[in-house]
Parts: sequence; C-alpha cells; structure tokens
Amino acid sequence: MNPWIPHFRAFEAYLTLTRGYSPHTLKAYRSDLEKLPAYLELRGWQPGVRGVERMHLDSFVQQLAELGLAPRSQARLVSALKTFFAFLLDEQVIDTDPTELLRAPKLGRKFPEVLTYEEIRALLGAIDLSTDHGLRDRALLEVLYACGLRVSEATGLRLSDLYLDEEFIRVTGKGNKERIVPIGGGAIRHVEIYLEYVRKVLPRIVDENIVFLNRRGGALSRVSVFTAVKKYAVAAEIDKKVSPHTFRHSFATHLIEGGADLRAVQEMLGHESILTTEIYTHLDTDFLRETILSFHPANQG
Repeated sequence: MNPWIPHFRAFEAYLTLTRGYSPHTLKAYRSDLEKLPAYLELRGWQPGVRGVERMHLDSFVQQLAELGLAPRSQARLVSALKTFFAFLLDEQVIDTDPTELLRAPKLGRKFPEVLTYEEIRALLGAIDLSTDHGLRDRALLEVLYACGLRVSEATGLRLSDLYLDEEFIRVTGKGNKERIVPIGGGAIRHVEIYLEYVRKVLPRIVDENIVFLNRRGGALSRVSVFTAVKKYAVAAEIDKKVSPHTFRHSFATHLIEGGADLRAVQEMLGHESILTTEIYTHLDTDFLRETILSFHPANQG
C-alpha cells in the first residue's frame, strides 16, 4: 500500500468530523494532495510524509504553475497542503511543518455583484402575487434578503426553525453549524401568507418539515431558485448578473452602509472568519467615496 494513503484517510476523517467540510471540498483536497507523492516519485524523491521539506513543496507548486495551473487552483492547492501538514504536526506524525513559509499566489479580489435597495424592491415587485407560485417565491426571496441566507440554507429551512412571533429564525449553515438570525416584519408577513394560503393547502406534502415546497410537495431545488431569480431580474429590467447569492451580498452591504457592526454581520452571515466579512467594508468604502464625490459641495461644479 502507498504509505501516504493512511495519512490521507486520517486527514479526510478529521476534515469531515472536526471541520465539517463538504464532500465536494474533500474530493478537491484529496485530488490536490495525491499529486504530491506522484510528483516526488517522478523526480526520484521518496522522502515519505515525514521527510518532506520546503524545497520539495516549492518545486511541486512551481511545476504545476509552469504547467498552466490557474492561480486560484494554485491557492487551493497550497491551502490543502498547509491544512494537511498542520494536521500531521498536531498528530505528532511530523516534528516540523514544511509549509510554514509556503506562499500561495496573490489573487485579485473579486467584489460580488450587489443590488441597490431600489433594485431589490423592483425585483420583488416583479413577482406576480396573484399565483401560488408567486406568493411562495416572494416569501422565499424576502427571506433571502432579510436574513442574508445562502440558497441552500433557505431551501433547507424547516418549520421548526421559524420563530416568527419572536422575529428570528434558526439557520443551519456550513458544517451543520447553527446560528440565530433576526427576520424583519415584511419578510414575516410574506412567509405567513405563503404558509397559510399556499403551503397549507398543497394536495400532497412529501417533506413535512421543509418550509418552501414545490408544487409536488417536495423541497425546492437550488436550480429552481436560480431560475426564478433570473426571471424576476429580467422582468424588473435589472442589467446586472443576479443570482440568489446576490441577495446575501446585498443584505451584508446594506447593513454595513447603514452602520452595522462588522462582528454582528459576520455572525448573521455565518462566516467562520471575520476576514471573509471584511470584503463588505471595501464595498462600503466604494459607496462612501461615490457619495462624497456626488454630494460634497467642494465637488460640485
């Protein structure tokens, strides 16, 4: 047996049980890590997991870059290596971490698309509330924007997660981590209308505890939500690339523009690191700069 395999299996168990990584991320990490022993063997280096040094890893990453591996993929590879060897160090398999000074390529920061509040209202206003389908979609999109949920969190929302009288919902996010998120009056009203006049009268319900159901009584798919959002964006004549995640970005940006505490926004979004939430402070800076340029008297012709 390849001597690396037991370490890979132990690492996967750690990522699954302790870190709550998704199967998709596990597969990506495993694919990245399996390239390392193959490369070492190709070069005639067979140090084993305990003998890997910084020079081996630098050569490995450089070789993949020369073969055309995209910077973002290089960054993921370096992240996988760092996490793997940090795990081995914690488990006392190795004495020193060879990735300590290993650096990933710098990536240009890609700012997410954000809708203005007026565009959000226009999109929601484009939904036909004379149909059951429209009442459900309005309730769903109101929740996406009011609570900043990921689409998977919204489609997985359960009746037992709703505390509408107390004005909050319980959300199960990445790694099955739960968080409590406030929900505003407008979203509550649309959810209550949907529950009373649409969900309650469905002829058949497959997923008894799921809030947002399709016409067959099953949970909504992510694809159906994407399709609905794009349709309403077109109807509202919004000339931006809009997806369900746009509501989450807009939620965070509008909160920070309104003066919300960054830690509070982090908590509501379910971000593990404050660094992930900080991107919205950059968006807020752009907003402030545009406001100053537009309205400061010194800038008026």
